[in-house]
Amino acid sequence: MSERPIRRLNGAPFNHAPKSVTDARLRAGLTKRALAAACGFSEQLMGDIEAGRRNATPDKLRKIAATLKCRVGDLGANPRNAPETAPEGRSA
Repeated sequence: MSERPIRRLNGAPFNHAPKSVTDARLRAGLTKRALAAACGFSEQLMGDIEAGRRNATPDKLRKIAATLKCRVGDLGANPRNAPETAPEGRSA
């Protein structure tokens, strides 16, 4: 049985899995504030992305992944919306 995608309030699927973003941030040892600052986002936006209140755009997902030194796919990204890119020194 396939898992249903997490959906936003308007019914559209997220480009990311909110819990995956939080888990990757915690593994990297960063606070939401530190990750937001490193990505150039507001702390409010970062909190909303992790809480599933806002969708992360493909560009934002790539910034988050690069900052956390992980793959976009590790953030539960929808591959149609966020092409996989790997940080330097890491294979996709």
